Amino acid sequence: MRVHNLSPNRRAVRDRKRVGRGPGSGHGKTAGRGHKGQKSRSGYSRKWGFEGGQMPLYRRIPKRGFNNAMFAREYQAVNLEKIKKLRHKVITPEVLKEKGIIKKLNVPVKILAKGELTRAYEIHAHKFSKQAREKIEAAGGKAIVIGG
Repeated sequence: MRVHNLSPNRRAVRDRKRVGRGPGSGHGKTAGRGHKGQKSRSGYSRKWGFEGGQMPLYRRIPKRGFNNAMFAREYQAVNLEKIKKLRHKVITPEVLKEKGIIKKLNVPVKILAKGELTRAYEIHAHKFSKQAREKIEAAGGKAIVIGG
């Protein structure tokens, strides 16, 4: 068998529907678009949320809540259980990036309290949860805030 012998399965490839080519084609006259109306015209494209001039649903429903996305500070969360697996005594964002625990160095790091520490670590991060700080200090380590 060679490449030039290959062909698709029977009935797998269909001919393109040629509309507007006379009554004998079965798709003549209105070319499968029905009669009149906006959707039968050329150039029609449906706008997202358009309901024929009726006030769209997304505008009928009242706005609720508050979105602080413009000023929200995004952190990369790292749990103590991940830090426990590292062999380093001093943990910095660079070490976490090198080990694949965080993805980016330009996004601040926050240390969270899930997991227990068995030995003392000096951890440098942008933010610590209250419980994480307590656990680090209870294990004899230091929680150092970087970048203010």
